[in-house]
Amino acid sequence: MLRTALSAIFNSLPIKKASAHCDGPCGVYDPASARVAAEAVLSMTKKLLALEPPQGSDPVAWASYNNTFSRFVAIKEDQAKEAKKELLILWTDYFKPEHLATFLDLHDTFWKASKLCSTCKVNIDQEKAEELMQSVQKIHHMFWKSKGRADAWVTAS
Repeated sequence: MLRTALSAIFNSLPIKKASAHCDGPCGVYDPASARVAAEAVLSMTKKLLALEPPQGSDPVAWASYNNTFSRFVAIKEDQAKEAKKELLILWTDYFKPEHLATFLDLHDTFWKASKLCSTCKVNIDQEKAEELMQSVQKIHHMFWKSKGRADAWVTAS
């Protein structure tokens, strides 16, 4: 009964449309967070590929190696997931139909970048991690061009 009454009240209230990356009305968007996450994916991928397994059967050395390896993998996977989340926010919340006239490959660019995040999450492939960075760089330029700016692409490493 109470649920029905509350639903009726809420359904009768005027609804204001709001949009933002966090489902709040702040309207703050920036591809920098996707870049940082993608850059971490590339960094962890390089570290994983450079990691040397210990020689012999020393259990302490192997435990240390396995710990480091698993931590690097966990970070890489977490950051690939974060990059995908940030890209999807830009794609679905920031970019609007009117942007398609300027960026004819907008959907394809985001779709491929999202797929690269997934690929980087489940593999240790430096080439794919570098492709992800290139995709995020392209999205960076699209984003700033859509705002009438030409902000420089700057990486942390």
